[in-house]
Amino acid sequence: MPDLPEYLHGYGPVRRRDPGGSTSPRGSRALSGKLLPSLDAAISACELKDGATVSFHHHLRNGDGVLNLVMEALARRGLKNLHVAATSIFPVHAPLVEHVRNGTVGRISAAFIAGPVGEAVSRGVLADPVVLRTHGGRARALDCGELALDAAFVAAPAADECGNISGRAGRAVCGTLGYPLCDVEVARHVVAVTDSLAPFPVAQIDIPQGKVDHVVKVESIGDPAGIASGTTRPAEDPPSLAIGERAAAVIAASGLLVDGFSFQTGAGGISLVTAAGVGREMAARGVTGSFCSGGITGFHVNMLRDGLFRALMDVQCFDLEAVRSYQTDPRHQSMSAATYAGPHIGGAVVDRVDAVVLGACEVDLGFNVNVTTKAGGIVIGGSGGHADTAAGARLTLVTTRLTAAGYPKIVESVGTLTTPGDTVDVVVTDGGIAVNPLRVELAERLRSASLPVLSIEALAAKAAAASSRAAPPRAVGRVVAVSEYRDGTVTDVVREMDREPR
Repeated sequence: MPDLPEYLHGYGPVRRRDPGGSTSPRGSRALSGKLLPSLDAAISACELKDGATVSFHHHLRNGDGVLNLVMEALARRGLKNLHVAATSIFPVHAPLVEHVRNGTVGRISAAFIAGPVGEAVSRGVLADPVVLRTHGGRARALDCGELALDAAFVAAPAADECGNISGRAGRAVCGTLGYPLCDVEVARHVVAVTDSLAPFPVAQIDIPQGKVDHVVKVESIGDPAGIASGTTRPAEDPPSLAIGERAAAVIAASGLLVDGFSFQTGAGGISLVTAAGVGREMAARGVTGSFCSGGITGFHVNMLRDGLFRALMDVQCFDLEAVRSYQTDPRHQSMSAATYAGPHIGGAVVDRVDAVVLGACEVDLGFNVNVTTKAGGIVIGGSGGHADTAAGARLTLVTTRLTAAGYPKIVESVGTLTTPGDTVDVVVTDGGIAVNPLRVELAERLRSASLPVLSIEALAAKAAAASSRAAPPRAVGRVVAVSEYRDGTVTDVVREMDREPR
């Protein structure tokens, strides 16, 4: 052999190490060593201790069963003061409250919390404040090491023994896996929890085996019928129809509705009315959009099939029609939460959105939006992608009725500031439209289109006049939750209401 520089010298034959620590020579056909007999065995393999951080994702939404299964197993082990770092928490996760009470869980962070967990948090069940991040802010916190995961438990609709995961196969198929795509990049241990163990290789891989350490088969990871856990059909009542049609008219008058137009809406009834109106206007003008993004529904799938858009950029499927589309249509593409909304990566998809339609619990005179708490201070949500898309889109519309449950929704000051007003351009209500004073040219365009443009103060006065109940004062107890902006700064805090019954 000729003399070679030291940096070209080899270091012996390549050997592979499985998660259990054994090695196998090249050519071995032994099992990967990743397949474990139970969640208890996976917890042991992950070497979880008191105070560990465990993460979960919510692609099965209110049908998810994995968080409850894993937390039950962790409680049986007697682990205490765990940090549950979930992407979102739904009513189905109500057993988490008891895990807090018995000391298994000491901290919670999420982008969205609804149901019994949100109510318990609001009444002070946790000693440490919950951290509510945006979807993009959570991805940033993971990538920057601010949120360190000891173990990520991934609900896998289908997986093989080597840890390849598919969201497009299995009994509880859910479609795209945009949120765990971030977790598996940084977690010390990654556990695929599946009820459909497939022969290697699983078809249509969404998370590759190199990102997964352990695989556990369970009886059920949840009910895919729970994916459609909210309204995914256009609203039909007159006030909502009026709001949706006005929002579509705002987009049509904005000057953005040209070839290459990009669009995002939520899955709520008003948002889908807006999308239908925008679609009709696009067809009338012969406009072909570039993409729809965010959480995708069957309604967005139909817009793709009708040729109104060239692609769907999907972080999470919101119904089973979207799941079927992702299974079969290459134009329906998956993206991670970081690609979708990360403020730290440069060129996130939200930064390429022309118009986004968002909802609101409350909007105040500064155009600040609350989607975290309802009147009285009970936690019913969180930003999710709300603040991310508002910051990124060229045109941010917030749609809301003037009142709900007798309370005004246009108020002097929001109960909890989720999305800053300087990122909101237009508020569309059943009582008229308000344009942020920062958008003078846009206001002129809308007036020229004969749209009912009013001041935000005028809308607040209308809301107050139509209300039968005054907005209650903010709670004054200790801080029970912190609302973070996408860059990690604090936008607001939620304070304790009446103490949670013990």
